[in-house]
Amino acid sequence: MGTPTADAAAPETSRTRPAVPRGYPWLVFALSFGLLLSDYMSRQVLNAVFPMLKAEWLLSDAQLGSLSGIVALMVGLLTFPLSLVADRWGRVRSLVAAAVVWSLATLGCAISASYGEMFLGRFMVGVGEAAYGSVGIAVVLSVFPVRLRATLSGAFIAGGSFGSVLGVAVGGAIAQAHGWRWAFGAMGFLGLALAAVYAVLITERRLAAAARVHAPGTGPSERAALRTLLPRLFSSVSVACAYVGSGLQMFIAMALLAWTPSFFHRYYGLETADAGIAAGALAMLGGTGMILGGIVADRLSRNAAVRKWTVAVTCSLASFVLLMTGFHLPTGPAQVVLIALGSLVASGTAGPAAAMVANLTPPAVAATAMATLTLANSLLGLAPGPAVTGMLADRTGLLGALQVIPWVAVLSGAAFALGKATYPRDLRRLGLLPDTALVPPEPRT
Repeated sequence: MGTPTADAAAPETSRTRPAVPRGYPWLVFALSFGLLLSDYMSRQVLNAVFPMLKAEWLLSDAQLGSLSGIVALMVGLLTFPLSLVADRWGRVRSLVAAAVVWSLATLGCAISASYGEMFLGRFMVGVGEAAYGSVGIAVVLSVFPVRLRATLSGAFIAGGSFGSVLGVAVGGAIAQAHGWRWAFGAMGFLGLALAAVYAVLITERRLAAAARVHAPGTGPSERAALRTLLPRLFSSVSVACAYVGSGLQMFIAMALLAWTPSFFHRYYGLETADAGIAAGALAMLGGTGMILGGIVADRLSRNAAVRKWTVAVTCSLASFVLLMTGFHLPTGPAQVVLIALGSLVASGTAGPAAAMVANLTPPAVAATAMATLTLANSLLGLAPGPAVTGMLADRTGLLGALQVIPWVAVLSGAAFALGKATYPRDLRRLGLLPDTALVPPEPRT
C-alpha cells in the first residue's frame, strides 16, 4: 500500500495548487456536474410523459411504474461493481462510456414502438447511469483541496435534485409542444454532446496530474494493492457512521420528495399540477441545502476537520425539530415555512458525510467508496423512505405518517455523533491525519 496521502496528512488549510491551469479543476467540476444533470434529466423525463404513454399504448399504472423502477433497480445493483471497474480501468473513460450508454439508450426510448422496447431502453439507461454519480464525485474531489470536499460533495449531489426537476419540467414542455418522442430525443442528444465535450477536454493524463497534488499516493504501486485497499471501505467505526447517518437522513429527504405532492393535494386542496410545483420547490430547497451544508462545513472545519461531523449532527437534529413542529401545526403559512426550512436542513448532511467518507478511505478506491455511500443511501433512504411512509399512512393517515418520519433524524444524528467521537481515534489508527488537524487551535492569550 502507498504512504498516507499528503492532503489527508495536512491540515485543511493547505495552500497546495495543482500543476495544471488554475481553472482546470473548475472545468472538471462544471462538465461533471453538467453530465450529472443530463443523467437525472434522462432518468426523470419519463415521469413527465406518463399520461401520453398511458393513452397511446394503453399501459397500466404497474407497467408505467416498472419503466421507472427498472432504472433504479439497475443503478442499485450495478453501482458498486461498475465503480470498482472505473477505479481500475480509468475514471474518465468510464464516465464518458456511461454517458454514451445512457444517452443512446434514451434515444432508443424515443423510437420505441411498444412497452417491451421502451422497457429495454430504460434498462440500458439504468446500466449507463449506475456508476456515474459515485465515479463523478470521485473525479471532482480528486482535483480539489481537501478543505473544499464538503462543499463540492454537497454541490455535486445536489445536481440530482436539480436534474430531476429539470427533467420533468423541460421534458414536459417539449412533450407538450412536440410530442413525447422529442422529449426523450432532446435528453439523449444533450447527453451525447456533453460526453463528446468531456472526452475532448478532460483526459486521464491531465486529471492524474491534478490529482497527484492532492492525493500523491494514488500511483501505480497503490493501485496494484487494490485487494488490500478494499477492506478500508469498512475499516473504521467513523466511516460506518458516515454511511449510516447519510442513509438515514436520506430516508427523510426521499419520504418528503415522494409524499409532499399528496400532502399539499389532500390537506391544502391543491390541484395535481400545483401540488407538483410545490413539491418541486421543496426539492430545489433540498438541493440548495446540500450546497449550503457543504459550504458551512468546510468553512467551520478549516482548522478542525472534526467540525464537519458537528454540522451533520446539527442538520439532523434541526430537521427533526423543524419537521416535527411543522407537521403538528395546523395548515397555513407557518406550517409551510417550517416544512420548507426542515427540507432545507434535512439535506445539509450530504456534503459533510461524503467528505468524511473521502477522508477515511484510500484515494485509489475513491469511486468505490462513493459507490458504497450511494448504496447506503439507497438501502437506508431512497428505497425504504417512500415505502415506509406509505405503509404508515395506510394505518395513521398521511399526516400521521409525516409526523412520525422526522424521528429518523434522531437516529441519523446519533450515528453522526458516534462518528464524531470515534473520528480522531480512527484517523490516528489509519495514519491519515496528525493530531493538530483534529481539534481547533488554542486561543492566544
